[in-house]
Amino acid sequence: MLIVRDAEKEEWKDIMALAWRTFLKFEAGEYPTEGTTSFFAFITDATLYQMFLKGEYLVKIAKKDNKIVGMISMRNVNHISLLFVEKEYHKQGIGKILIDEMSKELKRKGSKNTITVNAAPYAIEFYHKVGFFDLSKEMEKDGIIYIPMQREI
Repeated sequence: MLIVRDAEKEEWKDIMALAWRTFLKFEAGEYPTEGTTSFFAFITDATLYQMFLKGEYLVKIAKKDNKIVGMISMRNVNHISLLFVEKEYHKQGIGKILIDEMSKELKRKGSKNTITVNAAPYAIEFYHKVGFFDLSKEMEKDGIIYIPMQREI
């Protein structure tokens, strides 16, 4: 049974380790070295962790058989910052469930009516499948390649 809930502070390192493992497996090969370095700096940034502790950086996890198998985080109220699912749990609907659960929470908080993401090349097909549409063409910043996307919540 899949359980989706808010992350706890003791889980931070495991959550970011999941993001890093999954990034290396599916995305790092698409980026120049600068992109991999930028991503690692982002997920290990002490300021990001402090924002999480203050409730300013919302993180939800998906657990199955007492193992963290997926995570989603939000910044700037309605922007997906990170969304990763362990390789062996891909194509089981976990990413969609995480987005839907985060969207429900944003609605409860009276957030904006849309949710945005900067989709990595590997994830573009997934985001289109769950209702996101492109806002512009492919972009690059600090070696990170992405397409800005949006969907209604």
